[in-house]
Amino acid sequence: MRIEPQGALASRLRQRKFELVRRFHLPEDLLPGSLSLSHLRCGKPTCHCAQGDGHPVWSLTFMVQGQKRVQHIPKDWVDDVRHRVQAGREFQDAVREVLAANAQLLVLARKQRRKKR
Repeated sequence: MRIEPQGALASRLRQRKFELVRRFHLPEDLLPGSLSLSHLRCGKPTCHCAQGDGHPVWSLTFMVQGQKRVQHIPKDWVDDVRHRVQAGREFQDAVREVLAANAQLLVLARKQRRKKR
């Protein structure tokens, strides 16, 4: 049984929901998690990192089946990975907004059903 609430708020929520659904198709290359830069020292006493910040190391941190994973990212992959992580984050935000809109539409439908009785 489909519950379809009426009114301006319900209409706006449905419009936003369908806009997001149309906008975000599930691309195959989205990435979860976060990309971060850290600096590590190699341990060689004559290396410049012994006195400075260390060697730059990029890492992608993400969860798989409830376990945290960290994958080092080659420097020449950083721009691509950053774009894919951002796209994944935008997709997740859109899904959360669609789910919230569905919940709000359910609440509106329930309130409107009570008023009709």
